[in-house]
Amino acid sequence: MGSEEQKVRGKRADAVRNQQALLAAASEMFVTSGVDAPIRTIAAKAGVGVGTIYRHFPSRSDLVVAVYRHQVEECAAAGPKLLSEADSPFAALRQWIGLFTDFLVTKHGLANAMSSDNSDFAALHAYFLDRLEPVCARLLKASEKAGEIETGTKAYELMRGIGNLCIGDDTDPRYDADRMVDLLLRGLRR
Repeated sequence: MGSEEQKVRGKRADAVRNQQALLAAASEMFVTSGVDAPIRTIAAKAGVGVGTIYRHFPSRSDLVVAVYRHQVEECAAAGPKLLSEADSPFAALRQWIGLFTDFLVTKHGLANAMSSDNSDFAALHAYFLDRLEPVCARLLKASEKAGEIETGTKAYELMRGIGNLCIGDDTDPRYDADRMVDLLLRGLRR
């Protein structure tokens, strides 16, 4: 491998590391400060310059969309891992639903950060369903097969119900989405 090829590969690896650091920092900042968190603060948390953010994400909505996609991918990847490591399929389902709930509760302001073009949001929602619905369905099917839950629960219905239970978690300090989701999951048990 020539010196020039090594430089290109090194830059690419460095760019990937920077992008992953930016996504992690932005994810964390969006949870604590919302999607309007200062770009300078996100850059500092990621250990990069502000220019690096704008090279990867030319606008705030580009960053928000990338964080959203990154979080969807993390949630999708967690399902099979949990299924292989948990004590039971239902334990894996419960853990995955916890991640899913956290994701839903912490994506505050996504619609406002997106452009006024609803097609952007619709495309993200379709992506969300395409990636997460099969994961949820697999966990449900494994739990049914193990005899841990009643049969017939559809992944979309469960995800939609959980989504509805997460509404209001950020506006009412007395409301606890996790507790409501736990009640829902108890209802699935045999």
